[in-house]
Amino acid sequence: MNFDSMIPHTLIRKTREYSRKLWVRVVFLGLLAFVALGVTQVIEALIPKELGTTLTGAAADRLLQIIANAMLAVTTFSITVMVTVYRASSTQWTPRVHRLIIQDRTTQNTLAVFIGAYVYALVAIILRELGIYVDERALVLFVMTVLVLAVIVIYLIRWVLHLQTFGSLIDTTRQIEDVTRAQFQDRLRNPCLGANAFTGEVPEGAKEILAWESGYIQHIYPEALDAAAKAHGVELYLIKNIGHFSFVNEPMLMVADHGKPEDDDHDWDSLVEAVRANVRLGDLRTFDQDPRFGLVVMGEVASKALSPGVNDPGTAIDVITRIGRILSVYTDEKSQDRDTKLDRLYVAPLDPKDLIEDGFAALARDGVAVVEVQQRLQSVLAGLMRHPDDGLSKAARDAAEVHLSRTLGAIDFEPDRDRVLSSAASDLCIELRKEARDQAGE
Repeated sequence: MNFDSMIPHTLIRKTREYSRKLWVRVVFLGLLAFVALGVTQVIEALIPKELGTTLTGAAADRLLQIIANAMLAVTTFSITVMVTVYRASSTQWTPRVHRLIIQDRTTQNTLAVFIGAYVYALVAIILRELGIYVDERALVLFVMTVLVLAVIVIYLIRWVLHLQTFGSLIDTTRQIEDVTRAQFQDRLRNPCLGANAFTGEVPEGAKEILAWESGYIQHIYPEALDAAAKAHGVELYLIKNIGHFSFVNEPMLMVADHGKPEDDDHDWDSLVEAVRANVRLGDLRTFDQDPRFGLVVMGEVASKALSPGVNDPGTAIDVITRIGRILSVYTDEKSQDRDTKLDRLYVAPLDPKDLIEDGFAALARDGVAVVEVQQRLQSVLAGLMRHPDDGLSKAARDAAEVHLSRTLGAIDFEPDRDRVLSSAASDLCIELRKEARDQAGE
């Protein structure tokens, strides 16, 4: 067993991952139903006989039957709605957004409550038939069933209100923006995942840890990796960042000696085992620890909106603004202080040039001749050029210059060209006009 993966920070990360899975919430509410029924038996024994016999089992039976019948139908309907929304969003926007919608908390909580209530009613009915809940003392069972009904009504109302926007374009893009911004803020609060910024070269003599399968780096547990590195007397350099694709037997981490292992049990094989346990590879990119993927998905939504079959430049304009709002929170990870640092682990910081390209490159190309889209793109990039971080400001300027040059080459109508130029940064327009005059003079 790899005990490095049992340290508190790693357990918290894994708990957060599992909490976003639907089956975990369903199992939790199902177990809670059993607990609630057990609690009724305990409390029932403490209730005075005069009070406990004020209601018979028949009163609770009617409510339990209502819950059992209604929850089966409502759960089936809710699952049908979920499947329909998932398929529609994948077709209309981008298949990558499906994995985000499937983690919708309101939907998961509602389904878990419905199934948990169904389990509660079925088990209670079975216990009543077995004679465990007697007819003479059913006050606590009745009160508990009323509380369950109240919870069902509350979540049913929340579910109906949620369906008004669930799966719509505005709701979907807002979800992507919120998740991507949350991943950015989490990353920037803990720069480079708490590790050292890997900006130089790997030390000479470092050994390679090869990828054990082909796939995307979906998630790493940095605290466990750092603990394993300390125990083995080494430093770990993650040469492929989260979200990158690694082929089998391709170098993924580099290992440099730094001190001595704690004991003879911490050898090369145990180090490789620890790395495999704390670096997860998969066939798909995920939003966890990968804010760049959120920007890519937003760019795909805008590109799909600009396709001839959809022809919705308004969506692309909205997405451009959202991407600009996300990138405005960027700070250089190399210059940030942190409370604790994982001294034996090195992770490459986010590159602002990559962030700009992930968000804007595809939609800028697909909407190269759409004047309104290019106007908003230049306006947002001009705003990012004023960002206090020099790296992001320069990346925004370089992207604005490239996209503006391509657009001016694709648009022949002079008034449209002037509209795009009017939205671009003033100094960039001056440079382009100067270059145009110089070329005309030659």
